[in-house]
Amino acid sequence: MLISAVIPVFNEELTIGNVIRRLALVMQKLGFKYEIIVVDDCSADRSLQFSKISGVKVFSLKMHMGKGYALMAGFAKAKGEIITTIDSDGSHLPEELPRLLIPVLQNKSDLVIGSRYLGQTPVAAKKLNIAGVRLFNFLVKILTGIGVSDSQSGYRVMKSTVLKSMSLKSGGYEIESEMLVKTTRHGFSVVEVPISFEQRTYGTSRLDPMLDGIKILLSILLAYIRSGRE
Repeated sequence: MLISAVIPVFNEELTIGNVIRRLALVMQKLGFKYEIIVVDDCSADRSLQFSKISGVKVFSLKMHMGKGYALMAGFAKAKGEIITTIDSDGSHLPEELPRLLIPVLQNKSDLVIGSRYLGQTPVAAKKLNIAGVRLFNFLVKILTGIGVSDSQSGYRVMKSTVLKSMSLKSGGYEIESEMLVKTTRHGFSVVEVPISFEQRTYGTSRLDPMLDGIKILLSILLAYIRSGRE
Protein backbone atom coordinates (compact mmCIF):
# COMPACT_ATOMS: atom_id res chain seq x y z
CA MET A 1 0.00 0.00 0.00
CA LEU A 2 1.22 3.47 -0.90
CA ILE A 3 0.36 6.52 1.21
CA SER A 4 0.60 9.95 -0.39
CA ALA A 5 1.00 12.99 1.86
CA VAL A 6 0.16 16.31 0.22
CA ILE A 7 1.45 19.51 1.85
CA PRO A 8 0.41 22.91 0.43
CA VAL A 9 2.92 25.64 1.25
CA PHE A 10 2.89 29.41 1.08
CA ASN A 11 5.58 31.43 2.87
CA GLU A 12 6.34 28.89 5.62
CA GLU A 13 10.16 28.80 5.44
CA LEU A 14 10.45 28.58 9.23
CA THR A 15 8.33 25.44 9.59
CA ILE A 16 8.13 23.47 6.33
CA GLY A 17 11.45 21.68 6.73
CA ASN A 18 10.58 20.51 10.23
CA VAL A 19 7.11 19.32 9.14
CA ILE A 20 8.60 17.31 6.27
CA ARG A 21 11.29 15.67 8.41
CA ARG A 22 8.86 14.68 11.16
CA LEU A 23 6.29 13.39 8.69
CA ALA A 24 8.90 11.29 6.89
CA LEU A 25 10.01 9.79 10.20
CA VAL A 26 6.43 8.86 11.08
CA MET A 27 5.93 7.25 7.67
CA GLN A 28 9.13 5.23 8.04
CA LYS A 29 8.03 3.94 11.44
CA LEU A 30 4.65 2.91 10.05
CA GLY A 31 6.38 0.72 7.50
CA PHE A 32 4.19 1.60 4.51
CA LYS A 33 5.46 2.77 1.17
CA TYR A 34 4.96 6.52 1.04
CA GLU A 35 5.50 9.69 -0.93
CA ILE A 36 5.53 13.24 0.36
CA ILE A 37 4.34 15.81 -2.15
CA VAL A 38 4.95 19.48 -1.41
CA VAL A 39 3.18 22.06 -3.56
CA ASP A 40 4.66 25.52 -3.19
CA ASP A 41 2.09 28.22 -3.93
CA CYS A 42 4.64 30.67 -5.37
CA SER A 43 6.13 31.57 -1.98
CA ALA A 44 8.02 34.84 -1.66
CA ASP A 45 10.39 33.43 0.96
CA ARG A 46 12.64 30.34 0.98
CA SER A 47 9.88 27.76 1.43
CA LEU A 48 10.58 26.28 -2.01
CA GLN A 49 14.32 25.94 -1.39
CA PHE A 50 13.85 24.34 2.03
CA SER A 51 11.30 21.92 0.59
CA LYS A 52 13.64 20.86 -2.20
CA ILE A 53 16.58 20.09 0.08
CA SER A 54 14.34 17.78 2.13
CA GLY A 55 14.45 15.23 -0.69
CA VAL A 56 10.71 14.92 -1.28
CA LYS A 57 8.64 15.57 -4.40
CA VAL A 58 8.24 19.31 -4.83
CA PHE A 59 6.05 21.17 -7.31
CA SER A 60 5.84 24.92 -7.65
CA LEU A 61 2.90 26.93 -8.94
CA LYS A 62 3.91 29.69 -11.36
CA MET A 63 1.80 32.25 -9.52
CA HIS A 64 0.08 32.48 -6.14
CA MET A 65 -3.25 30.71 -6.55
CA GLY A 66 -4.46 29.68 -3.09
CA LYS A 67 -4.56 26.63 -0.85
CA GLY A 68 -7.25 24.91 -2.88
CA TYR A 69 -5.28 25.09 -6.11
CA ALA A 70 -2.15 23.85 -4.34
CA LEU A 71 -4.02 20.86 -2.92
CA MET A 72 -5.59 20.02 -6.26
CA ALA A 73 -2.17 20.15 -7.92
CA GLY A 74 -0.87 17.74 -5.28
CA PHE A 75 -3.84 15.41 -5.63
CA ALA A 76 -3.22 15.26 -9.39
CA LYS A 77 0.32 13.98 -8.71
CA ALA A 78 -0.53 11.61 -5.84
CA LYS A 79 -0.34 7.90 -6.65
CA GLY A 80 -1.27 6.43 -3.28
CA GLU A 81 -4.30 4.35 -2.38
CA ILE A 82 -4.54 6.54 0.72
CA ILE A 83 -4.11 10.33 0.67
CA THR A 84 -3.35 12.54 3.66
CA THR A 85 -3.21 16.31 3.87
CA ILE A 86 -1.44 18.30 6.55
CA ASP A 87 -0.78 22.02 6.95
CA SER A 88 2.74 23.38 6.58
CA ASP A 89 2.71 25.91 9.44
CA GLY A 90 3.45 23.37 12.18
CA SER A 91 0.01 23.56 13.78
CA HIS A 92 -0.66 19.86 13.03
CA LEU A 93 1.47 17.16 14.64
CA PRO A 94 2.81 14.61 12.13
CA GLU A 95 3.19 12.20 15.06
CA GLU A 96 -0.60 11.97 15.30
CA LEU A 97 -0.99 10.70 11.74
CA PRO A 98 -1.47 7.04 12.86
CA ARG A 99 -4.56 8.20 14.78
CA LEU A 100 -6.13 9.39 11.52
CA LEU A 101 -4.96 6.40 9.50
CA ILE A 102 -6.45 3.67 11.70
CA PRO A 103 -10.15 4.09 10.74
CA VAL A 104 -9.25 4.03 7.03
CA LEU A 105 -6.89 1.07 7.35
CA GLN A 106 -9.57 -0.83 9.27
CA ASN A 107 -12.08 0.10 6.56
CA LYS A 108 -14.28 1.86 9.10
CA SER A 109 -14.24 5.17 7.25
CA ASP A 110 -13.52 6.62 3.82
CA LEU A 111 -12.55 10.07 5.10
CA VAL A 112 -11.08 10.88 8.51
CA ILE A 113 -10.94 14.45 9.77
CA GLY A 114 -8.59 15.49 12.53
CA SER A 115 -10.76 17.65 14.78
CA ARG A 116 -9.35 20.45 16.92
CA TYR A 117 -12.54 20.52 18.96
CA LEU A 118 -12.89 16.91 20.11
CA GLY A 119 -9.91 17.03 22.45
CA GLN A 120 -10.17 17.63 26.17
CA THR A 121 -8.05 20.78 26.00
CA PRO A 122 -9.96 23.72 24.47
CA VAL A 123 -8.36 25.23 21.39
CA ALA A 124 -7.28 28.83 21.80
CA ALA A 125 -8.77 30.66 18.85
CA LYS A 126 -10.43 33.95 18.04
CA LYS A 127 -14.12 34.04 18.93
CA LEU A 128 -14.97 35.05 15.36
CA ASN A 129 -13.16 32.00 13.96
CA ILE A 130 -14.89 29.63 16.40
CA ALA A 131 -18.30 31.14 15.59
CA GLY A 132 -17.57 30.74 11.88
CA VAL A 133 -16.63 27.07 12.23
CA ARG A 134 -19.80 26.39 14.20
CA LEU A 135 -21.87 28.06 11.50
CA PHE A 136 -20.17 26.00 8.77
CA ASN A 137 -20.66 22.81 10.78
CA PHE A 138 -24.35 23.62 11.21
CA LEU A 139 -24.85 24.28 7.51
CA VAL A 140 -23.07 21.03 6.58
CA LYS A 141 -25.33 19.11 8.96
CA ILE A 142 -28.49 20.74 7.59
CA LEU A 143 -27.54 19.90 3.99
CA THR A 144 -25.96 16.47 4.42
CA GLY A 145 -27.20 15.15 7.74
CA ILE A 146 -23.61 14.59 8.87
CA GLY A 147 -22.61 16.22 12.14
CA VAL A 148 -18.95 17.21 12.48
CA SER A 149 -17.16 19.41 14.98
CA ASP A 150 -14.41 20.72 12.67
CA SER A 151 -15.48 20.96 9.04
CA GLN A 152 -12.55 23.27 8.25
CA SER A 153 -9.69 21.09 9.50
CA GLY A 154 -6.87 20.64 7.00
CA TYR A 155 -5.53 17.49 8.68
CA ARG A 156 -7.21 14.60 6.88
CA VAL A 157 -6.79 11.05 5.63
CA MET A 158 -8.92 9.61 2.85
CA LYS A 159 -9.10 6.78 0.37
CA SER A 160 -8.07 7.76 -3.15
CA THR A 161 -11.49 6.61 -4.38
CA VAL A 162 -13.02 9.53 -2.47
CA LEU A 163 -11.01 12.08 -4.46
CA LYS A 164 -11.59 10.27 -7.75
CA SER A 165 -15.35 10.50 -7.23
CA MET A 166 -15.46 14.29 -7.29
CA SER A 167 -14.46 17.29 -9.35
CA LEU A 168 -13.05 19.96 -7.03
CA LYS A 169 -13.53 23.65 -7.88
CA SER A 170 -12.43 25.65 -4.83
CA GLY A 171 -9.19 27.59 -5.11
CA GLY A 172 -8.87 28.79 -1.52
CA TYR A 173 -9.45 27.68 2.07
CA GLU A 174 -13.00 26.71 1.18
CA ILE A 175 -11.76 23.50 -0.43
CA GLU A 176 -12.09 21.66 2.89
CA SER A 177 -15.82 22.35 2.98
CA GLU A 178 -16.29 21.37 -0.65
CA MET A 179 -14.50 18.06 -0.12
CA LEU A 180 -16.55 17.25 2.97
CA VAL A 181 -19.92 17.99 1.38
CA LYS A 182 -19.15 16.09 -1.81
CA THR A 183 -17.75 13.14 0.15
CA THR A 184 -20.96 12.73 2.11
CA ARG A 185 -23.18 13.40 -0.91
CA HIS A 186 -21.43 10.62 -2.82
CA GLY A 187 -22.19 8.14 -0.07
CA PHE A 188 -18.77 7.85 1.55
CA SER A 189 -18.42 7.58 5.32
CA VAL A 190 -16.82 10.29 7.45
CA VAL A 191 -15.49 10.14 11.00
CA GLU A 192 -13.54 12.55 13.18
CA VAL A 193 -10.71 11.83 15.58
CA PRO A 194 -9.34 14.30 18.13
CA ILE A 195 -6.03 15.96 17.36
CA SER A 196 -3.76 18.37 19.14
CA PHE A 197 -3.50 21.82 17.66
CA GLU A 198 -0.60 24.18 18.19
CA GLN A 199 -1.16 27.80 17.26
CA ARG A 200 1.50 28.93 14.82
CA THR A 201 4.54 30.42 16.54
CA TYR A 202 6.00 31.91 13.37
CA GLY A 203 4.42 34.17 10.78
CA THR A 204 0.77 35.15 10.57
CA SER A 205 -2.32 33.42 9.28
CA ARG A 206 -3.53 34.54 5.86
CA LEU A 207 -7.12 33.49 6.54
CA ASP A 208 -9.49 36.45 6.33
CA PRO A 209 -12.40 35.58 8.67
CA MET A 210 -14.91 37.69 6.77
CA LEU A 211 -13.89 37.27 3.12
CA ASP A 212 -12.87 33.62 3.41
CA GLY A 213 -15.90 32.98 5.61
CA ILE A 214 -18.20 34.12 2.82
CA LYS A 215 -16.31 31.95 0.33
CA ILE A 216 -16.65 28.94 2.61
CA LEU A 217 -20.40 29.45 2.99
CA LEU A 218 -20.81 29.70 -0.77
CA SER A 219 -18.61 26.65 -1.34
CA ILE A 220 -20.78 24.55 0.98
CA LEU A 221 -23.93 25.51 -0.92
CA LEU A 222 -22.35 25.11 -4.35
CA ALA A 223 -20.77 21.76 -3.42
CA TYR A 224 -24.18 20.50 -2.32
CA ILE A 225 -25.78 21.60 -5.61
CA ARG A 226 -22.96 20.40 -7.87
CA SER A 227 -22.53 17.04 -6.16
CA GLY A 228 -26.05 16.13 -7.18
CA ARG A 229 -24.95 16.45 -10.82
CA GLU A 230 -21.67 14.50 -10.61
